[in-house]
Amino acid sequence: MSDWGPVFIAVILFILLSPGLLFQLPGRNRFVEFGNFQTSGISIVVHAVIYFAFIAILLLAIGLHMYIGS
Repeated sequence: MSDWGPVFIAVILFILLSPGLLFQLPGRNRFVEFGNFQTSGISIVVHAVIYFAFIAILLLAIGLHMYIGS
């Protein structure tokens, strides 16, 4: 059996936390902008820190696992 939990969680968080896709923190004109499809260097760093925090919480602290197959 393979543990697919880290793979699915990493892909979903990567898609959802892409700067400018759903939200951008900090935005260009306001602190939070939604769906502007633009990014900056600072927002990339902020989103990377948020991504790392969520990955660490879900995979290390909670220990989320998904076993697929027989």
